[in-house]
Parts: sequence; structure tokens; C-alpha cells
Amino acid sequence: MESESIETEEREGSEEEQNDGEGETPERVEKYDRFKKVDRARYDRVNDFVRKRTYVTAREWAIARLCADFRTETGVEMTLVGENLPELVPFMEDTYTPQAVNQARSSFEDKVRKSGATFLYGAMSGFFTTEELDEMMYEVTETARFLLEVEGAEVDVDHETEVEDRISDAMREIRRSSEELREDEKEHECPDCGHEF
Repeated sequence: MESESIETEEREGSEEEQNDGEGETPERVEKYDRFKKVDRARYDRVNDFVRKRTYVTAREWAIARLCADFRTETGVEMTLVGENLPELVPFMEDTYTPQAVNQARSSFEDKVRKSGATFLYGAMSGFFTTEELDEMMYEVTETARFLLEVEGAEVDVDHETEVEDRISDAMREIRRSSEELREDEKEHECPDCGHEF
């Protein structure tokens, strides 16, 4: 996969203008250090980048990450996330209500679930060869790794390779099991009427 980057540019307005009228920022928000690699990027550029590679928007991606990071024993701190969104994520320009934070997180979860079902169906259906699945897994792993790195995570190459190998092994097993299942169905049931032979 070729080297990827998200172009950045200066935000309009001075720091004073951006913080005008705001109260004190909570210490946990000030210490939050994810998304620093895109601290000068504008939302539309980040969104274009994310949308070309995934089914989620930059808004959904960022808020899902925040919801995971600001989860407590009693749930996600939706108000804290929403009120401090521009301080937490450099490319987000507006604050959000707790309801809007929850909606973005829910949308992210729905899209991940549907994407997972689509991928798994493709793998189980026999549409792809084992080699094609391996190539696909490499590409999606590279995209996931890049997004994690943009968030600020350090991804160890050995760990990444181990994860790729484990996923490839699992996908091969899923494909093998689905082939057996499809063969069993062919032997016992008419595809038109369902009559068993």
C-alpha cells in the first residue's frame, strides 16, 4: 500500500477567536493527546480521506474513539465529549450535544456491524479465492493500522504481522467451513423448492 497522508493547513482565526467566550477546559481534556498528527487538518480533508477507505465519516470515527477513551464504569461521558470536541479532536470545529455524540457513535457501530457482515458474507460465499482474501486482509489491515497511527497509537510491526497471520488463518478456516456447509446443502436440498433428497 502506498504511503498515505492527510494534508493539513492553517485554521482560520486566531487562538483567541477560537477560544473566545469559553470556560476553563477540564484537565483530562487538556491532557488528551490523540489525533495530534492531524492537528492542522480541516474536517473536509480528513473526512474525504476516511470516506475513501471506510464506510464511516471522520465525525463518526473521531467520536467513536472519544467514546471509547472517555468510558467510565457508568457509561460514556457524552457531555464532556460533546462540549470539548474541538479541543479533543483538532479537525472538529463545533461542539455537540450529548444526543449528537450518541447518534454519531451509534451510526459508527451500525456501519461497522454492516461492513463486517458484508465482508464475512463475501468470505463465506466462495466469491473470493484464498489468495484474494489474503490480499484483501492485507489491504484492510494497512488501512486500520494507518487510522490507529493517526489517532496516536504506536503499532509494532511484529504485532501487526502476528495479527495479520491470525486473521488470515481464521479467514481460511471460515472459507473451508463454509465450503463444507455449501456442499452439504447441495447434497440434501433442492435450491428451488427446498425439497430434501
